[in-house]
Amino acid sequence: MDDMDKPLAPDELGERITEVFDLIGPLYRRAFRKVEQGEQIEGASVGVRSVLDLLRRYEPMTVPQMGRIMALSRQFVQRMVNDAVARGWAEVTPNPAHQRSSLIRLTDEGRATVTAILAREHALNRQVGGDLTDAELTACVRVLRQLLVTFDHVDVE
Repeated sequence: MDDMDKPLAPDELGERITEVFDLIGPLYRRAFRKVEQGEQIEGASVGVRSVLDLLRRYEPMTVPQMGRIMALSRQFVQRMVNDAVARGWAEVTPNPAHQRSSLIRLTDEGRATVTAILAREHALNRQVGGDLTDAELTACVRVLRQLLVTFDHVDVE
């Protein structure tokens, strides 16, 4: 095992993680702006797009479940759900397990909308350069998941 394969000492790890966070902020803001530009095409804000994609992956879901996964307040998620429902992209259905927390599902129109959004984003993501390998992306996802776990206790409400 060479030095590149050994876990870092805490001080060095802290410095390297700071490098990651220094990149995540600008990346997130630029990606957010790019997704906002797509709002003119499909009509979905970044928040509604996130709700639609989450429902595409895990439906049906409650607003509190979505809030926990996205690390956003229930109130914000509820506003995004309300917008999606108003546009006919999602529907509210009774939750047999919990009367006060309805289940949210995609409509056929919502599924078509999120499919169009993701196709546009996929075309953009295909332009990422750098000859990235599957191993590099797997490592990147592993690091980001570990960072997320580290801050799992932070209250978003």
